[in-house]
Amino acid sequence: MNRLSGGTPYPLGANWDGSGVNFAFFSAHAEKVELCLFDRAGRRELERIALPEYTHQVWHGYLHDVRPGQHYGYRVHGPYEPQAGHRFNPNKLLLDPYAKVHNGELRWHDAAFGYRVGHPREDLSMDRRNSAFIMPKCVVIDPAVTWGPDIRPQTPWAETIIYEAHVKGFTAKMVDLPPPLRGTFAGLAEPRAVDHLVRLGVTAVELMPIQAFVDDRHLVQKGLRNYWGYNTIGFFAPATRYISPQGDLHEFKLAIRRLHEAGIEVILDVVYNHTAEGNQMGPTLSFRGADNASYYILDSDPRYYFDVTGCGNTLNLKNSRVLQMVMDSLRYWVEEAHVDGFRFDLATALGRERENFDHNAVFFEAVGQDPVLSHVKLIAEPWDIGPDGYRLGGFPPGWAEWNGHYRDGMRSFWRGDEGSLSQIASGLLGSAGLFDHSGRRAWASVNLITAHDGFSLADLVSYNHKHNEANLENNADGHDDNRSWNCGVEGPTDNAAVLDLRDRMRRNLMATLMLSQGTPMMLMGDEQGRSQGGNNNAYCQDDEISWMEWEKISDRDRVLHSFIERLISVRRSWPSLRQASFIHGQRVGESGVENVNWLKPDATLMDDQSWADPHAKSVALLLCSPDLERSLILINAHHEAVTFRMPDADVASWRLVVDTATGQIGGGSADPVAGESVELPARSLYLLIGRPS
Repeated sequence: MNRLSGGTPYPLGANWDGSGVNFAFFSAHAEKVELCLFDRAGRRELERIALPEYTHQVWHGYLHDVRPGQHYGYRVHGPYEPQAGHRFNPNKLLLDPYAKVHNGELRWHDAAFGYRVGHPREDLSMDRRNSAFIMPKCVVIDPAVTWGPDIRPQTPWAETIIYEAHVKGFTAKMVDLPPPLRGTFAGLAEPRAVDHLVRLGVTAVELMPIQAFVDDRHLVQKGLRNYWGYNTIGFFAPATRYISPQGDLHEFKLAIRRLHEAGIEVILDVVYNHTAEGNQMGPTLSFRGADNASYYILDSDPRYYFDVTGCGNTLNLKNSRVLQMVMDSLRYWVEEAHVDGFRFDLATALGRERENFDHNAVFFEAVGQDPVLSHVKLIAEPWDIGPDGYRLGGFPPGWAEWNGHYRDGMRSFWRGDEGSLSQIASGLLGSAGLFDHSGRRAWASVNLITAHDGFSLADLVSYNHKHNEANLENNADGHDDNRSWNCGVEGPTDNAAVLDLRDRMRRNLMATLMLSQGTPMMLMGDEQGRSQGGNNNAYCQDDEISWMEWEKISDRDRVLHSFIERLISVRRSWPSLRQASFIHGQRVGESGVENVNWLKPDATLMDDQSWADPHAKSVALLLCSPDLERSLILINAHHEAVTFRMPDADVASWRLVVDTATGQIGGGSADPVAGESVELPARSLYLLIGRPS
């Protein structure tokens, strides 16, 4: 039997069927596609085989003698005409866009570039050096895995509490793990890691990018790495740096199963807006050499790229094959890896018709009708750097969105900024002005105070200014608008009064987050005082600046950890704090009680003049759930104590549940009765629960 036959154009990628491997590779403009086979170490190129068939823009062939574990890549022949948008260069070994595993890391060298670096007409002069020696290799896999009785938690959105984490950073310093497992998928699956999340009370872990990515050349030259991972080069392959030395592809699936067993969902942070190949001066690693004019949106001068990502290029989701790749990738992670949802980086770029954003764009329509993807959690980062790129509240029904307005408003209010009272009011009720349309629910607002991009919670109350010197960019990178407050001293201090104030401010911010309608998201390590030393852009810090501390935790931070655990328990215990629908003063129950009232400290209703007062920093929020449970949140961001009169609200007495002034949850202070006055200390928050009398 001939070892090579025509095979089939579908499915794309290298697919083992138990007898041989079918190779299928999309390129609309190529003239020839060569499959390159390497030895088991991925170092020596053994042979090149021209794929014999070309069907519907897919080059394909079937090799009867290839088995799982085979290392491979591609060389694609075609015109090198940048002025026409084509950058084919068969001297460059290419990664298969559908590869399920990469072996090895990119080693930077001028041979990675399709043009002659340093030539007077760089991008027009083809480089003829073979790049195979610096490239990772694709690996044919056997996809079989025994999942056993894996049961997806399927946590309702209204019950969801998200914990944003980094696979390596989460366990890199977990000293009771064997060193080879620290910072890996296997480490994430370890009981101590899972138990930490369970005890904290979160329901989902949102993992920063785990799809295969590369370290930027300029970072490597500085001795740094791309720690965050927003530099994807393989949409189906897990990053090999997170697989333990003796592990394999299935480590990630084990981690998901262990988290599912604990009732915790897994959401992947994914980057489908751009790739690691950058602009016209970037390397040729995969898509550029496969079919540049198909994979990327090109400018009016096809030598250049239409870039709304700030990373040099934008994927062309209007091309049906590129859209297919993204959809196939998403379904792969859901069906094969059992993930429960996705957070889409720079999601505005996914809905662009060049300059214009369209919430009915082809990508959103494809996801919305997909029988698999329409039933998982979908979260948008609602911006890109293009014209009118901030689209908060503008994504389709079924999507949730990172709410940057919430973050900024809550930071401003607790910092004591004048005129910020209305911002906290909007945020506490799920930002209805942005999201209450098209049948969307309150959970569509993913509320956050901190995330990977910016200050950690500890730094938010310890620094007025960013301190990014370790990034070696002269502290010029990162945001300047942090809305932070150092509480009187910049950075570390032994001043007990300053430390007490910082502790209270952390409790205020976390309590506000957990008591707001919508979906709360907290950042890894905020529960136990993780500091980045004032670095608000630690994307390149794969070290103790970014990693979570497990052993050297101060007594103050242990107390905070306990407070946050109990705070999350409060949110999960009281339905009025996590209502699925927006609340707008509708009447509930036979008595027709309004489900929301905003009150002045004297217990009278807020009016327009009160909201407009730039000096107002105190307010009360009275909620009534459908079962007539009352929740009263008293808030004081003033630097002095404020006296609140307890409203009647058909409640005989109130139970003090959360007190950020003392850190008490569930008791510790005398419970007030209706009509009494309560002195709320400076910069503090109370939550009280009452039942109808």
